[in-house]
Amino acid sequence: MPTRIPETARKAAFALTASLALLATACTGQASSGADDDASKETTLTFWHAWSAPGEVKAVKDLVAGFEKGHPDIRVNVVGNMTDDKINQALRAGGSKAPDVISSFTTNNVGRFCSSGALVDLNPFFEKADIDPETTFPKAMNQYTQFEGDRCAVPLLGDAYGLYYNRTAFEKAGISGPPRTWSEFETVAKKLTIPQGDTYKQLGFMPNYHGWETTTEHYLGQFSPTYFDQDGRSTVATDPAVEAGLVLQKKLVDSLGGYRKLERYRAGLGDEWGPKHPFHTGQVAMQLDGEWRLGMALDAKPDFEIGVAPLPVPDDQADQYGKGYITGTIAGIAATSRKQNAAWELVKYMTTDTDAVVDFSNAIHNVPSTLAALKSPKLTYDPRFKTFLDIAAHPNSSTSPASVNGGVYLSTLQQLGFDYESGKLKDLKDGLRKTAAQIDTDIAQAK
Repeated sequence: MPTRIPETARKAAFALTASLALLATACTGQASSGADDDASKETTLTFWHAWSAPGEVKAVKDLVAGFEKGHPDIRVNVVGNMTDDKINQALRAGGSKAPDVISSFTTNNVGRFCSSGALVDLNPFFEKADIDPETTFPKAMNQYTQFEGDRCAVPLLGDAYGLYYNRTAFEKAGISGPPRTWSEFETVAKKLTIPQGDTYKQLGFMPNYHGWETTTEHYLGQFSPTYFDQDGRSTVATDPAVEAGLVLQKKLVDSLGGYRKLERYRAGLGDEWGPKHPFHTGQVAMQLDGEWRLGMALDAKPDFEIGVAPLPVPDDQADQYGKGYITGTIAGIAATSRKQNAAWELVKYMTTDTDAVVDFSNAIHNVPSTLAALKSPKLTYDPRFKTFLDIAAHPNSSTSPASVNGGVYLSTLQQLGFDYESGKLKDLKDGLRKTAAQIDTDIAQAK
């Protein structure tokens, strides 16, 4: 998302899924219940979004102004800096002051939004407009905006994860280019690591899950796990991709000095969202991160040249190099809205009009969320940013599937990762079996 969320806030976001459970009894609206308004008549919509930085807020206002210019009978009241918690409360309460259209940075809550009926199913609106989501949006974005056939959300710009690397450090170490496979990555990470006593002068890569964006799902995106079977049961114990990803990360931890040594080093490094981020300062030579990091790193004015590439892939998936993990901002229509046809006009414009998506992407500096916008000649960006455009469009890029209880399953898997990398968990297979059982129990309880 354009305004990045610190680790503590991301963990807190998982807790929001509990409050979303209330939506199941408070919101039961369907697309047809409020879609009888005449969008050609004068009306006013309320649009809540989460952006808060001045430049981002202006970009949203410009986006809405473009819509109003083409729809003179529809005015939009824009309200920014709205958290998911505030949005959830408003969706439950409804009323004249509640939003008609919302946007959220938390794709993990799509399963709750859809299953509870808090947001309407947009499939009928797409069909009526003769728009095919499958050919309009990138595959991964299509996936994270629907749950069990209910497309209650639509992508509104996206995030793609790749690899940042210190080109100057690469040249000094005699490394010709970014690694393409995980075995190459391990070799490069060790070669770039310069010990200094019991710590590091330079660390090739910080692999720990408590690092910066090095979460289990971001690693596993390169392995293309399934997470769930057709019956909705967890596959983390049976899908070899999950075990392979966890084993690879643990191997990196051990080969780069071990968990405790790495944690001591990490404790003295700069904040993820400040200018002293360890990649900016050269203390870490490679960084797993999203497209927003490029602008932040350039603003920090590092004394080295920044390189950008896709993350490596498993050695047996070398032909899929270029893929990555995808997430992003979503938009939807409140089930309590009595102006759903007019709301759809706004949502359709913001998310499917190519020029609107391109202009918003240029202003926010996130990845466009339609296939047409990804190829638009009107996009303006640093040449290195194209790496993220290509990752977003890659047919093998993936995301975390929606779940009825939001991102709880990812939090459960992340805890397993913490235990395994630290050495607390010795038997990974047994840990995966217990994790899968816990995920299934949590989902059953949520239903």
